[in-house]
Amino acid sequence: MEERKDILKRVYLVYICCCFLALAILSRVFVIQFSQGDYWKAEAKKFMNKEQYIEAVRGNIFATDGSLLATSLPYYQIGIDPLANKNIDDSQFEDSAKGLADGLARILDIHAASEYLKTLLSARARGLRYQQLARNVTYNQLQSIKKLPLFRAGQFKGGFVFEQTNHRARPFRMLAGRTIGYISDSGKVKVGLEGAFDSILTGVRGKKVMQKIAGGVWKPLNNENEIEPQQGRDIVSTIDINIQDVAENALLNSLIEHNAKYGCVVLMEVETGKIRAIANLTRKDSGVYVEDLNYAIQDLEEPGSTFKLAALLVGLDDGLIDLEDKLNLENGEHTYFDRVMHDAERPRANNVTLLEAFEESSNVGISKAIVAAYSKNPKKFTDGLHRLSFGSNYDLQIPGAGKAYIKNAGDDKWTGVSLPFISIGYESLITPLQTLTLYNAVANNGIMVKPMFVSEIREKGKTIKTFDTEIINPAIVKHETIVKARTLLEGVVKNGTAKNLNSLFYPVAGKTGTARIAKGKGYGKSRNEITYQASFVGYFPANNPKYSCIVVVNAPSGDVYYGGKVSGPIFKQIADRVYATEMDIHTPINSTVNKNAEIPFIKYGSMKSTLLALQGLAVSINNKQATTSDDFVKVITTGKDVSFEKINPDQQLSNGIMPDLSGMGIGDVLFLLENRGYRVKLKGCGSVTKQSILPGQPINKNSDLIVELSI
Repeated sequence: MEERKDILKRVYLVYICCCFLALAILSRVFVIQFSQGDYWKAEAKKFMNKEQYIEAVRGNIFATDGSLLATSLPYYQIGIDPLANKNIDDSQFEDSAKGLADGLARILDIHAASEYLKTLLSARARGLRYQQLARNVTYNQLQSIKKLPLFRAGQFKGGFVFEQTNHRARPFRMLAGRTIGYISDSGKVKVGLEGAFDSILTGVRGKKVMQKIAGGVWKPLNNENEIEPQQGRDIVSTIDINIQDVAENALLNSLIEHNAKYGCVVLMEVETGKIRAIANLTRKDSGVYVEDLNYAIQDLEEPGSTFKLAALLVGLDDGLIDLEDKLNLENGEHTYFDRVMHDAERPRANNVTLLEAFEESSNVGISKAIVAAYSKNPKKFTDGLHRLSFGSNYDLQIPGAGKAYIKNAGDDKWTGVSLPFISIGYESLITPLQTLTLYNAVANNGIMVKPMFVSEIREKGKTIKTFDTEIINPAIVKHETIVKARTLLEGVVKNGTAKNLNSLFYPVAGKTGTARIAKGKGYGKSRNEITYQASFVGYFPANNPKYSCIVVVNAPSGDVYYGGKVSGPIFKQIADRVYATEMDIHTPINSTVNKNAEIPFIKYGSMKSTLLALQGLAVSINNKQATTSDDFVKVITTGKDVSFEKINPDQQLSNGIMPDLSGMGIGDVLFLLENRGYRVKLKGCGSVTKQSILPGQPINKNSDLIVELSI
């Protein structure tokens, strides 16, 4: 009996414990279901659903004429949920899949229809809820694919799933490639306009919900986005695509011809600072030239003779030198302490003016002028160089600009030969764009403007911000100094090292430069060891500058390495193209009237035609009322005026008499004679000088008249 009671106690105890456990479980279920339900549902969704950011379509980069320099093209990844439609069996799915496979093979032209069909049937057989079918599908292809069997039913009935990505494209490929720039996949490397205006171009990201399905694969829950992305804004660059094409091709052809290491070209609008063309080409190991580095804005090199303008600007502005100062070039060789300075070529004459020394780019002449002016106070010279704002960083719109270095008098590295060698472009490091900006200021009457790469920002086609011209320095030197500087630069093209750039159609001003490139602690001694940098920088038209341009070619091989011979022709090709296509820089042919011009020779002929020509030339006519428009006239010149004398060849021909044809043009001769049935044979062109039937002799229609003309 006691044993039975003991067993019952144990049973009751277990029963009570089970009841308490059940109550605890029930209470926990109640709490989870009703008090914490929303929380745990949200936690579950984290494992089954997630939000994914959608990158916005990146804004476009336009050339100044609206041409696309960079744009984002939409591409799509497409797939299928083969179990989406519960109302079709395997046989119906296979029938539709055959049509889908045929369509994919035809539209995408990647795999055969049999491969697509095999993939579709295998995915359904394995119970997959998502099977990728293709990537990098274009928009037009996507629209065609949407019409195929299964897919035409949409996502929920046909299982069609697609996801958009955007690929950056440059329609003109390499053209201005480095300036347009790029952003690396990681987003850490930002180059050119793409990098500088990344926040403008990027836009605002959207969101979409992704669902986790069998196999740990994530697929879009809906084809619609939860939050639509906002497209980035567009920027309009200052690049003129036509000039850019000319600049890049001219540079490329020259680099190939001279087997040069690299080169760059920049064309700038004088008044605004807008960069109309910028090309940077580097030779790769394969021998192919590509846009690799932006040498124009970041390549720091000793500029050589193009720096001589800066040196003379300082001396002229300080009043310590003048264009007519006399110099002795010493046969192109002068010693400064332990270093001998040479001219590139033996001078034509030793005793020259400063202007002539500059025209011939004499190192000896320029350095002697500067040393004579500043040897007792070299700091005044280097301060003057900085006063020009020469070599400033300019805070450009694109990153990566090189920081110029101009040695200061008193620096630890200053030596006894620093002053003369700085004056001819050594012991300083300057980028091509910084050099161009100085020359552009001379062309712009002393006003230095900031180089501009982007002119405006647009949103949905509307301009929301414009960039105005920024003035770096309103007057780099006095006006009279600018006048003298322009005389120097025009002289180089008219009489000096750039005579090959002299144009019959428009005047050019500029300076050649041929600099040795430093290697380690020296420049090399033999021709095989020495590497040169050839450059030309100038502006045109010289009498009314509209554009400035710099061309730099690094390490041209062979015997041709002078700036005027290597870089000058590139400048000329670009300038010729710009001048030929831009009417605004032409001087109108009727803008001035030369009142002292002689009246040209005037043929005898129709009064109507002669009067029209003379009125167009603004020639005064004394007695035009004495004749009618149908008369033939002989023009008599009296000083600066003319008068008409009526002649009657018609009347003479009516009487069978040969008139005097002397001085008549071909048109009038044929009009008079052939209209009346006479046979005329012409020799030459111009006006009549001789006729086979003399004036006053009888003529009949069976006669052949031979007329000889002046040319």
